Amino acid sequence: MSKLYIVMPAYNEEANIESVVREWHEVVSNIGPDSRLVVVNDGSKDGTYDKLLELQKTYPQLEPVNKANSGHGATVLFAYNYALEHGADYIFQTDSDGQTLPSEFPPFWEERDMHAAIIGHRNHRQDGFSRKFVTKTLKLVIRLIFHVNVTDANTPFRLMPRKTLETYIPKIPKDFNLSNVILSVLLVKNKEDVKFVPITFRPRQGGVNSINLKRIFKIGIQAVKDFRVIKKTI
Repeated sequence: MSKLYIVMPAYNEEANIESVVREWHEVVSNIGPDSRLVVVNDGSKDGTYDKLLELQKTYPQLEPVNKANSGHGATVLFAYNYALEHGADYIFQTDSDGQTLPSEFPPFWEERDMHAAIIGHRNHRQDGFSRKFVTKTLKLVIRLIFHVNVTDANTPFRLMPRKTLETYIPKIPKDFNLSNVILSVLLVKNKEDVKFVPITFRPRQGGVNSINLKRIFKIGIQAVKDFRVIKKTI
């Protein structure tokens, strides 16, 4: 039986985490008893981790993991490595803010053996103009630096078999802040069979977004510098 690990970072998601766990736990429980929902608490300052420990009593396939704060991308990378170390056959990554829909997961699972990765494409985003602008700018930067066209490089809705992550995770710098972006670039650059599927992307379902425009700009400047370095190694 295939072992699916759904992994998601969580930072100050006390307002969202119960509903997100409830919805996504149903997905792993339907796959099989060895599958897990791994929520990695990235040093939250609220009660996110305590809430996860309480929820674990109700949802037995939930695995809360606690770590020091390192940012979203580094936590995603941590989660991927955690899933590999614990024997996952397939790894699905999403976020803990409730913007993605578990109901859109089954078609991904049905094609799990047909592609190197299946990645969601946020074609009808409901999370604000600034986020849409960042995504379009990122797409342009990727094209200019890496000379590839990636449909949606940073979508937190992606299913990959173990082999894909084992191949490409070692190429990503430790604690890299845009790990999903560079993973998407590596897959496309190496002409892997990546399928992009339109998905729903709702507004944040509760809590406060920890990323503002000032921080986005700072991350973007650093990303361009990092991309130029990484380009030399791939």
